[in-house]
Amino acid sequence: MRLTTLDLWDDFHQELLSFILRRVSDPADAEDVLQEVFLRLHTHLGALRQEDRLAPWVYQVCRNAIVDYYRRRRPAGALSEDLPGETPVPPGEDQARQAAVLLDGMLDGLPEKYRQALVYTEIEGHTQVELAEFLGLGLSAAKSRVQRARAMLRQALLACCHFEFDRRGGVIDYAPRCSCCRSPA
Repeated sequence: MRLTTLDLWDDFHQELLSFILRRVSDPADAEDVLQEVFLRLHTHLGALRQEDRLAPWVYQVCRNAIVDYYRRRRPAGALSEDLPGETPVPPGEDQARQAAVLLDGMLDGLPEKYRQALVYTEIEGHTQVELAEFLGLGLSAAKSRVQRARAMLRQALLACCHFEFDRRGGVIDYAPRCSCCRSPA
């Protein structure tokens, strides 16, 4: 049997709307996401190879549309000039380098073994498996070291600045509490 978009609408639209409404609070936005889901289903229906995997595929398309909805809503305003950090970042450097410059002082405040683990994995981009090999540790010890380093850095950031988070843990805003977060004048 060949599926049509109308068949999908009849079978899934009410369930999907309920699914979306549990994740998107505004009913009008939820309807928009539902329309986006069915547009994607219609566009890619020919790519479905196994009709017995229809429901998981439909829900994956729906989850992706919800994620895209939240990505589009994320504000993309200009960054404030008073971001923490003492070293100005030259234009054109990649984001990882910018983050490293901004957090340099706080990273330096970590004990050496934790600073090394965090820099090696998060800034230099190595995996925790590579960290374990580099340090001659077991994988679980390397993972623990990275987790402890992240927790220490988080504590340092929270002690230094007041952060506002959205319901998913993303940073909305921050305000410096001490001089270490303020830009040099």
